[in-house]
Formats: sequence, structure tokens, C-alpha cells
Amino acid sequence: MIVVGIDIGSLSGEAVILEDGEIISFSIVRTGADSAKTGEKALDEALKKARISFKDIEYTIATGYGRVIVPFANENITEISCHAKGANYLFPTARTILDMGGQDCKAIRCNNTGKVTNFAMNDKCAAGTGRFCEVVADVLDVPLEDIGEMSLQAERDAMVSSACAVFAKSEMVSLLRTGTPKSEILSGIHAAIATRVYALLQRVGIEKDFVITGGIAKNIGVVKKVSEKVGLKPLISEEPQIIGALGAALFAKERYNKG
Repeated sequence: MIVVGIDIGSLSGEAVILEDGEIISFSIVRTGADSAKTGEKALDEALKKARISFKDIEYTIATGYGRVIVPFANENITEISCHAKGANYLFPTARTILDMGGQDCKAIRCNNTGKVTNFAMNDKCAAGTGRFCEVVADVLDVPLEDIGEMSLQAERDAMVSSACAVFAKSEMVSLLRTGTPKSEILSGIHAAIATRVYALLQRVGIEKDFVITGGIAKNIGVVKKVSEKVGLKPLISEEPQIIGALGAALFAKERYNKG
């Protein structure tokens, strides 16, 4: 049995293909202006890797903010449920999940089956999201993939008083003008992000085991600051960006089995 999960986010689209409950392929593509085409591109890449065709797929579920316009999906499910499902599959002891996506952050609590029991979202400010990290990288003229590692070189955190993306940008420019090292600015930014998401996690209650999903989980600097703030070492999969698509594929398997 072959099923597919598609996750269309603001910055990237992911596809995960399961065969008899095991991951056989996945893909990550940049989100374009057309969510439907993003979903098709992600699926095409995953199909090529798995060396199968579209007609081999039994069931498809879409998730993410663009989930409702994925034309080939049989149905769609919220990303909150899918991230909990995917995290629980990889980490069965997971009870608290922090999803740090492209345009929002979500704190999720789930039970032992991966069912959501509580959640809180930060969807009104870009701080702590992939968009924010792109702005930071652009202002500091540092490649996005390098900002996490560079922040670890800091001897101290630069004081970044605002967790607001707009005001933080202004503060970064001022810090650069006073000669503050980029590493210290990045470390300060990551500390501000950690403070913001910690408040989000407190709203749902932090319980072991703690998982971070989403693209920012690849930023070692943010992960370090969040870990210090929460007081727990987070569990992170080898590819944290596909957890939503994985959860969607697992739901697809369940729905297909139920007929």
C-alpha cells in the first residue's frame, strides 16, 4: 500500500511517500506563487526518487496553509494534527512539540497516540519563523545556512530588546553601526526567539519528551537557546522539515485502511 502526505507551507513544500507504513521517499521544494504547482513539484520529485508513478498511489492527504488547493489530494487535515502525528511516529514518547515554520510557530501537546490535546499559535508576528531568519540573514549579509553556526562563536549575547521582527531589524542595523560582532547579534536574536517560543510552550505546558519540528530546527543556534530556556534537550529528527508531510501520509494510511 502506497500513500502520500503533502505539506504546503509558506516557504517550502514537502512530500512524503509511505509504502506499508515505511518512508520510501520524500522531497522538499521551495514554495512558489501557486500552491497547487508547489504540491505537484514536491510529489513529482518524491515519485522520481521512489521510482514509482502517480497511478501507484492509493491515497493522498494534504496539510499546511496551502492544503485546500492541492488538486490531487483526497482530503486535507490541519498541520497541527499532522505535526503531532508525525512527531509521535518518530518519537513515540513525545508529548510536547514545537513547530517552527516559515510564517508561524506552534506549541502542541499530544497524548501517547499522537492525538492533539492542546495547542497555541504565534501567527501574528514573524519573529521566531523562517521568514524572520531570512530577514536576519539578509540584514547581516550572512548565508542563511550559516547563521546558526556563526552564533555559537559569540562570547556574549547582544542585547536585542524586541522580539518583533520589524523592530529587531532596526536594532540589528544599530548594533552593526556600533561595531557589535555579527556572531553576538545572532546569538542575541536567537535568545530573543527562544524567549518568545518559551512563552508559547508555557501556554500548553511543557512535558517530556520535547520535540522540535520545522525548518528552524536545522538552526543549531536557535535549538541551543531554546534548549537552555526550556531546560530540556529537544528531540530532532534527521529531517525535521518533513514531519508535517509525514503526519499527513500516516493519516492517509489510516483513512485508506478504514475504506
